[in-house]
Amino acid sequence: MSTTHIDAGPGDFAETVLLPGDPLRARHIAENLLDRSQQVAGLRNMLGFTGEYRGQRVSVMGSGMGIPSACIYATELLEKFGVRRLVRVGTCGAVRDDIRLGDLILAQGACTDSGVNRQRFGGMDFAAIASWALLSRVAEQAGRQALPVRVGNVFSSDLFYAVDPKLAQRLVQMGILGIDMEAAGLYGVAAACGAEALTVLTVSDHLPRGEALPPAQRATGVDAMIRLVLDALTSASG
Repeated sequence: MSTTHIDAGPGDFAETVLLPGDPLRARHIAENLLDRSQQVAGLRNMLGFTGEYRGQRVSVMGSGMGIPSACIYATELLEKFGVRRLVRVGTCGAVRDDIRLGDLILAQGACTDSGVNRQRFGGMDFAAIASWALLSRVAEQAGRQALPVRVGNVFSSDLFYAVDPKLAQRLVQMGILGIDMEAAGLYGVAAACGAEALTVLTVSDHLPRGEALPPAQRATGVDAMIRLVLDALTSASG
């Protein structure tokens, strides 16, 4: 039952799929955090894997960079492969002074300069929000682990290299926690398909201060974030 972009078969994906942008990150998660993982997709080198965590089936697949790419993979996973929950696990840039490198952000909502959700919603503004069931489980798990997280709005930008010099100031004024490139699109797809979605981010860069996590620290921080998500999704108390 391959699709245009995913060369997998029926039942190859679990109902819950983690979506890092980088397909090599997907392979790293499968090889280092999941048990008995097997590659189930690899068309165009966008790698997908299914394995187990605490005895429960979990899949992970790269989604590429930006809303258009993420929407392609999210749509096909939800509409063709029986997936019911998508959790983006990635990095973001911060603009606020009270956000630090390595902080974890749960994207309760996602603002955007993209027009994709307006296309879905007849030209009107769509409130792109996370699944409360997923958000609350991860937040509660973080509390059990005494792991601080920030919960609030992020901004999903169509441009990695911003052209608006006042953008950061505007985001700070509106209380935005971080900038990513996928969350708003993912939430729109999930809503259209009647599925659940969540975005969990590690702050890898602070844009006004010009700070960035070193590669080794970035990898360690992202892995810790992904373990938190996996613990939450497989917790018996969730």
